[in-house]
Amino acid sequence: MMQEKVLLIIPCYNEEAALPALLSEVAKTAFPDLYKVDVIVVNDCSTDNTVAVAKQMNVLVLDLPMNLGIGGAVQSGIQYAFNNQYDYAIQLDGDGQHPPAEVVTLLNAQKKYNVDVVIGSRFVGNGDGFQSSFIRRLGIRYFHWLNRIFTGNQIFDSTSGFRLLNKNAIALASNNYPDEYPEPESLVLFAKAGLKVKEVSVQMRERQGGTSSIGKSASVYYSLKVSLGMFFTFIRH
Repeated sequence: MMQEKVLLIIPCYNEEAALPALLSEVAKTAFPDLYKVDVIVVNDCSTDNTVAVAKQMNVLVLDLPMNLGIGGAVQSGIQYAFNNQYDYAIQLDGDGQHPPAEVVTLLNAQKKYNVDVVIGSRFVGNGDGFQSSFIRRLGIRYFHWLNRIFTGNQIFDSTSGFRLLNKNAIALASNNYPDEYPEPESLVLFAKAGLKVKEVSVQMRERQGGTSSIGKSASVYYSLKVSLGMFFTFIRH
């Protein structure tokens, strides 16, 4: 049986603290024989030793010439997956919040439900691991409500970056993907394209190093920008 190709996309900006343990954990994870799993670290112009750390771990490294933000970094990895004919692309954040063992959960869900996008969620089923701060949980509930209006889908963890794309979703996202805060807005994009989305329970962890790009002072800006992005994606032909 021919193995299906899986690309783990790890977008990084100043993740030298968390990246070594994450890549070591990926290397030790037992993936089903059905899949051939590759890893690409997308360095979004880090100012620390992220690139050096990644190169020491014997993984593919895409070193961007300019800072594109999380959406641009992820899309760069998705474009690599598209150009190299991967069957699945899975985003795995460089801060260590997404346990590599849960990648198997996403792959199993795709096979079980035959969907285009699988989202790893903290807020369905037994997703009882780290669930972020109270303020962020309020924001996530808000985006759940907004996403339901724009797509009709019940996605409770719409800000989750832990997600699997199949070939249909890879082709779409390689050509058109939100730039700065892509997770909620991309769900509107997928829905408009008629792609099937499934949310499944996963365990998540606290950030294992570095600092978040969205601090308390940026939360209001984040909410407004993403809300506008979702709206314009919804009305755009």
